[in-house]
Amino acid sequence: MQPKDLLSLSEQFGSPLYVYDAQKIESQYTRLTSAFSKVNSLRINYAVKALSNISILRLFKNIGAGLDTVSIQEVQLGLHAGFEAEKIIYTPNGVSFEEIEEAAQLGVQINIDNLSVLEHFGTKHPKVPVCIRINPHVMAGGNSNISVGHIDSKFGISIHQMPHILRIVENTGMHINGIHMHTGSDILDIEVFLYAAEILFDAAKNFRELDFLDFGSGFKVPYKKGDIQTDIEELGKKLSKRFNAFEKEYGRALTLAFEPGKFLVSEAGFFLAKVNVVKQTTSTVFAGIDSGFNHLIRPMLYGSQHHIENISNLKGKERFYTVVGYICETDTFANNRRIHEINEGDILCFHNAGAYCFSMSSNYNSRFKPAEVLWYKGKGILIRERETLEDLLKNQVAIDIE
Repeated sequence: MQPKDLLSLSEQFGSPLYVYDAQKIESQYTRLTSAFSKVNSLRINYAVKALSNISILRLFKNIGAGLDTVSIQEVQLGLHAGFEAEKIIYTPNGVSFEEIEEAAQLGVQINIDNLSVLEHFGTKHPKVPVCIRINPHVMAGGNSNISVGHIDSKFGISIHQMPHILRIVENTGMHINGIHMHTGSDILDIEVFLYAAEILFDAAKNFRELDFLDFGSGFKVPYKKGDIQTDIEELGKKLSKRFNAFEKEYGRALTLAFEPGKFLVSEAGFFLAKVNVVKQTTSTVFAGIDSGFNHLIRPMLYGSQHHIENISNLKGKERFYTVVGYICETDTFANNRRIHEINEGDILCFHNAGAYCFSMSSNYNSRFKPAEVLWYKGKGILIRERETLEDLLKNQVAIDIE
């Protein structure tokens, strides 16, 4: 997308505004499938938690993806979007047993990461195929909050507990049809990922009727010019070769599965906000926008960086600004950042806003959630209306106070 297109959309739909480029989503999907084109059977399950708008899900269905879900609500959204149940994998953590049973009744692939839940489910539903999420105890991820494969993680069943898993499977007679791992987000070192993959291959040897091996995701995307990213092509070359060799050794056709979220939608997303005030203090120039961490919490939550561009003044002189929001507490998007000169009324564009931005938004300070627009075939299409006061009041119950 061009800055002039984004500026036009901000004028058409107002601000703040989330915009998603369908062509970029499709190209990222194609890049991933091309990297693993030498694998006989590949399944890409889009991680719904990254961006769950129903139109985005339908876009993924159209290009051939499955879905990775972590809640019964995401399962229901996937089914509502038209996905077949067998194209959806459900990987919860810490949910009620009743929710897992509900997902199983809907016919989706169940993925279990807890020994007690595995035993309970296997005892009650031994004929329902189950995938097991292994914790390989391999640290990967750009931040402790998004690294989930280490030894202290709440996710997965420890690889060291394999004897317990096998005892449960034998005692219940349950059918294990998949093995899964996820080490964390923002993977930089391919060799670390391949090392974890070897642990998954070793675990898979314990089960003779597997249909797939799920390697999770966590591929890093660039957040600024010159930033490092996961070399998908190199990973595809190395892991495909190893997977094909293991498949022959295993003696049964297997599907290689991934569950990317950020990799597919992050770079496709843009967040547009208008500058309300430019405030000079004794040491800082603040650019205050008509949004806050209620709409883009990632910088405040775990220090993520989003490139910020003044699309209203692309040829202006660069100055240093601290970009802040209107939330009534510390609410900083960027400190002392070089941005083309900002004036009140300018539109700032936050890049890499496709993943975990709208999906983590809130109504803090009783602010409305923004609209969402899909840039599809050269046209902006509204895929979520901006909230109104009616939306804030919809589920509230006013009682008489005397």
